Amino acid sequence: MQLFYNPDITENTSQFSFEKEESKHIVKVLRKKIGDTLHITNGNGWLFTAEITVADIKNCLVNITSKTLQPKRNCNLHLAVAPTKMNDRYEWFLEKATEIGIESITPVFCDHSERKVIKADRFEKILQSATKQSLNCYMPKLNKAISFKEFITQNFEGDLFIAHCEETDKKSLKQELKPNTNVTILIGPEGDFSSKEIELAIANKFIPVTLGETRLRTETAAIVACHSVAFVNETINE
Repeated sequence: MQLFYNPDITENTSQFSFEKEESKHIVKVLRKKIGDTLHITNGNGWLFTAEITVADIKNCLVNITSKTLQPKRNCNLHLAVAPTKMNDRYEWFLEKATEIGIESITPVFCDHSERKVIKADRFEKILQSATKQSLNCYMPKLNKAISFKEFITQNFEGDLFIAHCEETDKKSLKQELKPNTNVTILIGPEGDFSSKEIELAIANKFIPVTLGETRLRTETAAIVACHSVAFVNETINE
């Protein structure tokens, strides 16, 4: 199955027209014609089955023939990850996290962050592409990039963790994770969180954790955390 994405389709939509670029891809590249079936998601859990009624490279029109609301995971994973110095590393994280399963992502600027600007539009396109590729009907929410201090004082639901490299008492993330529980995990920049940031996180009820015995890059640490949450929840649901 090939999945298309469009956020404008709702459960009440009966007919839909693709924009020029997508229409050209459907008709000219994929060689779809009148009567062919397409599968579309709006990123909010809905899977739509549609039939092509007009196969035009500038305006591909479809009728929605059926719709299904896909089940959500039993947990909500929110990763707050410092932007990496090289954009492509963060983009890799966004792609792989979407494939594994994640609900929310917040880029967080820290004391040791080397990058203070992100390309939100580019990141959104990465998430859209990964959502389609992985046949996932729930696209992760990309939150506005904010400072560590702004982030840490928000109201959170579920368990809270901060993964850092300082030689202090830390728990194992894998041992602390509980199935069917919302979780927020902080992942720092290449230079790690500052001592003040770690202290502030702990003061705001974040539990310091380790992700293993080796030191990981920011994007690798984020994927390890993401997979750990997915593994704990997949095991319990088998």
